[in-house]
Amino acid sequence: MDATVAVQSVAEVGPDTIAVSLDSPPEFDGRPGQFVKLTAVVDDAGVSRFYTISSPDTEGSFETTVGLDGGDFSAYLAGLTEGDEIEMSGPFGDDYYEGEARAVVLAGGPGVGPAVAIAEAALAAGNEAAVVYRDDAPAHTERLDALRERGASVVVTDGAIDDAVAAAVTGAEGEHAFVYGFADFVDEATASLDAAGYADDAKIENFG
Repeated sequence: MDATVAVQSVAEVGPDTIAVSLDSPPEFDGRPGQFVKLTAVVDDAGVSRFYTISSPDTEGSFETTVGLDGGDFSAYLAGLTEGDEIEMSGPFGDDYYEGEARAVVLAGGPGVGPAVAIAEAALAAGNEAAVVYRDDAPAHTERLDALRERGASVVVTDGAIDDAVAAAVTGAEGEHAFVYGFADFVDEATASLDAAGYADDAKIENFG
């Protein structure tokens, strides 16, 4: 769907990272792990970028997590305030949480947004969650701490993930792996899943 949506808030959630909360249009039914396209006029030119949903649901509002990478569009988003409007299309993507009994989410860098969203959605549904997150400047630390307190397994590292993945993969019935990050992380994460004996096809979103 295509819609004009209003900004609810823009908040800093980590080093060079913001969370942008937007009103959900009527009948919008995005899932944690799907993504939306945001479009705006920046320096007199129409610009679009894709961002993954980082809220556990989209009822009433939804959130995306944005890395401030020095680009004009991320700077534009960081400058938005409550009530500003932006064009949105979506949701897109097939690699999202669908009520799996145990979600094992491997996240690199900006993949932390869908990781916390999926883990929160799993726990809210009475299921289990494990997060392995690699970043040398972690974001969403408050949400990660809250997930630990609610019983999720959460490992944050700036190094190798093999041991953490091996501990997160239990082979329990209904367990499914999710991978979100840039290409080099995706390659490492899938290799770690193979080494841990994970046999199913993981749900993967490669950010390029």
